[in-house]
Amino acid sequence: MKKFSLTDLLISVVTAELVGAVSAVIAGDFGGFYSQIVRPPLSPPATVFPIVWAVLYALMGVSAYLVKRKRPDSLKIYIIQLAVNFSWSIVFFRFRLFLLSAIVAAALLILVGVMIMRFCKISRPAAAMNVPYLLWSAFAAYLAAAIYIIN
Repeated sequence: MKKFSLTDLLISVVTAELVGAVSAVIAGDFGGFYSQIVRPPLSPPATVFPIVWAVLYALMGVSAYLVKRKRPDSLKIYIIQLAVNFSWSIVFFRFRLFLLSAIVAAALLILVGVMIMRFCKISRPAAAMNVPYLLWSAFAAYLAAAIYIIN
């Protein structure tokens, strides 16, 4: 296992946060569009999403750092799920493809579950840090599917 490196930890967290930020910029004005569509029960206000995602991306970055310290070659599933995560906002908000966004959300949910299982074999704390992400991904998949159905 590599020694603790604050620089590597910060790079890991900032990288995850940047994935979310760049996706949001490409996706465009989500708040205005989100307020115009018919939303299912339990839909939070638009202001909740950036706060939740900022926390989740930070947790993802820390967990990736923990895994990378023990097994540098084991981040493939992390990178794949991060790419799928990146695409969701763009598919939903930029292109307004509700069915495809529901499919992407379901795929992301599966990938996050697989990532947690693989991370658990390397670092239980890293796996545990992604449980909120799994729960939020399940909620996001519900929202995406429901929005597709009712719109």
